[in-house]
Amino acid sequence: MKVDLPENMSMPAASPEIFQQLGTLTRQLHDTLNMLGVLPGLKNNVDNLPDARSRLTYIATKTADAAEKVLNLVDTAKADQEHIATETRKLAELITADPVKAVATGAVYNFVQDVETVTRRVDGHLTDIMMAQDFHDLTGQVVAKVVRLASDLETQLVKLLVQAAPPEQAHKVEAALTAHHEPKLEGPVINPEGRTD
Repeated sequence: MKVDLPENMSMPAASPEIFQQLGTLTRQLHDTLNMLGVLPGLKNNVDNLPDARSRLTYIATKTADAAEKVLNLVDTAKADQEHIATETRKLAELITADPVKAVATGAVYNFVQDVETVTRRVDGHLTDIMMAQDFHDLTGQVVAKVVRLASDLETQLVKLLVQAAPPEQAHKVEAALTAHHEPKLEGPVINPEGRTD
């Protein structure tokens, strides 16, 4: 939002005393965090945040690539399967109409050859689908590292909060944080009976 000032009025310049006070407060906060032993761990965790962000981006990319590859392979395998189903129907009609002619013209032999070729191709698609799942191992390791970083950062922040709390409140703060530290996560509904949600 832009504020228009009268022509003869300008914004006051910050005085050097304000910058001096901000500098002093910043130094005091730094020294206090260092004295409490929180700063080194906090600094290390904050330094790791860009790495965690890039790791999560890596996970998203690998997962999206694998999903796209699997969907494309499934589409191709379905087309191959549909081809075999169509050829099977055609061969069944030929055999029903004239079994001797179906064998004599090579239709049965060609069908068997076609099934073998397409079966090999579908097997290749299934192998490629299985290989596309390799992201799971890699991303699992990356997720574990990011979770450790988040846990370490949380521990450092809780330690800072407990140390900064007034002495008469510190034990209450610590108990409340410990009680709410592990949230209960809802998973899939295994037994829906008796549930209204």
